[in-house]
Amino acid sequence: MTVPYSKLKRTHNCGQIRAANASEKVCLNGWVDGYRHLGGLLFIDIRDRYGLTQVLIDPQTFNSEMLVEAERARHEFVVAAIGMVRLRPEGTINPKMPTGEIEIVCDEFHIISESLTPPFEIEDETNARELLRLEYRYLDLRRKPMQEAIRVRHQVTRVIREYMSDADFYEIETPLLIRSTPEGARDYVVPSRVSRGKFYALPQSPQLLKQILMISGFDKYFQIARCLRDEDLRSDRQPEHTQLDMEMSFVTPEDVWVVIEGLMTKLFDQVLGVTVETPFPRFDYEEVMNRWGIDKPDLRFGMEIVDLSDIVADCDFKVFADNVKSGGVVKGIVLEGGGSYSRKQIDGLTSIAKEHGAGGLAYILRAESGDKSPIIKFLGETVKDKLIETAGVKPGDALFIISDRRLKTESIIGQLRLHLGREHGLIRAGEYRFLWVNNFPLFEYDEDHGGFTAMHNIVSHPIEEDMPLIDAGFKSDLLGTDPDHPWRRARADQYDLVINGWEIGSGGQRINHRELQEQMLDILGFDRERANRMFGFLLKALQYGAPPHAGVALGLDRLVSLMCGLNSIRDVIAFPKTTNASSLMDEAPSYLDPEQLDELGLTIRDAD
Repeated sequence: MTVPYSKLKRTHNCGQIRAANASEKVCLNGWVDGYRHLGGLLFIDIRDRYGLTQVLIDPQTFNSEMLVEAERARHEFVVAAIGMVRLRPEGTINPKMPTGEIEIVCDEFHIISESLTPPFEIEDETNARELLRLEYRYLDLRRKPMQEAIRVRHQVTRVIREYMSDADFYEIETPLLIRSTPEGARDYVVPSRVSRGKFYALPQSPQLLKQILMISGFDKYFQIARCLRDEDLRSDRQPEHTQLDMEMSFVTPEDVWVVIEGLMTKLFDQVLGVTVETPFPRFDYEEVMNRWGIDKPDLRFGMEIVDLSDIVADCDFKVFADNVKSGGVVKGIVLEGGGSYSRKQIDGLTSIAKEHGAGGLAYILRAESGDKSPIIKFLGETVKDKLIETAGVKPGDALFIISDRRLKTESIIGQLRLHLGREHGLIRAGEYRFLWVNNFPLFEYDEDHGGFTAMHNIVSHPIEEDMPLIDAGFKSDLLGTDPDHPWRRARADQYDLVINGWEIGSGGQRINHRELQEQMLDILGFDRERANRMFGFLLKALQYGAPPHAGVALGLDRLVSLMCGLNSIRDVIAFPKTTNASSLMDEAPSYLDPEQLDELGLTIRDAD
């Protein structure tokens, strides 16, 4: 029986009908979620993104031709059901379903579109391999958890636009086809058909363009921007991602923080019903590294790092003492209740420490039978007791110790802290801890290439008190490898927003004078010719009255993942890529036809 769809359009969605609709005639459209024969009756559950509704078909009263149609329906067929809403009989109400008080007594049933048997069941929980789910992404997206993540993402972007508009920001789009400018990762490039041999780049971020908008007089800009980077991937990275990009003129970082803290307050309230306290704590980079060993600390549990260097500087344990004498440090963390750790557990933790670069892991276990450690005989009881006292190790606890260069030691312990926090359930679930980390180093020294690189951004302004270090570096006789080199001591007016151990956003005060920007590029190894070739348009614009400006970019995918309690940003992106940057659903990237290559003036060279 063929019926025009215009006669079958839904009157209600599948999550809408309630007891108040009893005795109304309705038409539902959706996917078959389940079907079953009970007591001679046929029950079909119809699903759409709004919910699920039960339809009842009585073979005794139903049109025989339509009954054949209804009995032919299977999972994921698209169907239309027309009938009367009635209250479910006593004892059959399903309190777990929003529509559980009613059912539709069907008069007409039509198959609109058939479906092959899906390669996995469309259920809330699935054990289907992720690669299979990505290949059939359109089926995976029918699952309720996936639809909920996309709903939250929509809510987040809606609130962002409302909040930023109310705060007098303009939403301005910047182009996707730009010139290539090195910003850390590799660019995706697009060949030009009309300018043979020339290429566009897809933007890694709108950074330079939004600065030019500040010079243009748009003092409050924002954009929900698509950004593309050709870099190695992991769970919190994709070749293309979305960020909330914003910039403000005539401001300092504190003004940016106030705007973002207000946005987070509104987002978490309206989307999750969670109250966020402001202002967020603010920490210098040096402090977070000293206390937590990572520049994006998770503050939902304690276990801060303790500096033990002074205690062991003159001890008889040469591994510690020699390291301290050569400028290294000895630091530790305390695991409450870890005093009963077994040899197997110690070996496992040691392996994790070595994976992150440690030569080994020292420990002291305060067990019921007494303190246990292979290093006590080298430390001596006096030094051991002082370590326990300084670290605050109580009976039943364990002290884990790393000895190496300062930043390496802190980094290793920071990873051990996160592992132990997860392993022992120390992280408080359902809690959101926000903080700002600021005053990052302006530069890092690249030992492999023998030069300085920007730790964050080539346009980050040095903090005012460190400005003299820029000039001093040009006059210094010290090598870049020397920790006392002025450029290694300069700090950036740069800041990150961290939530629950995730770096959600990064921003800074920008350089607004050509001379300083040229100095920065010079330090980074750009001679004047290359600087003008790569960044000439920005350098030129900075000569025409560039206001003081600052901004930030928040990773929308990471933020939504965090709000949904998910570990991978792939689950909040409708059509993500795999870890090798491919799309299994549409088989991108793909080869171009020879005609397309010829039109672009390109030839493909075989890999050697």
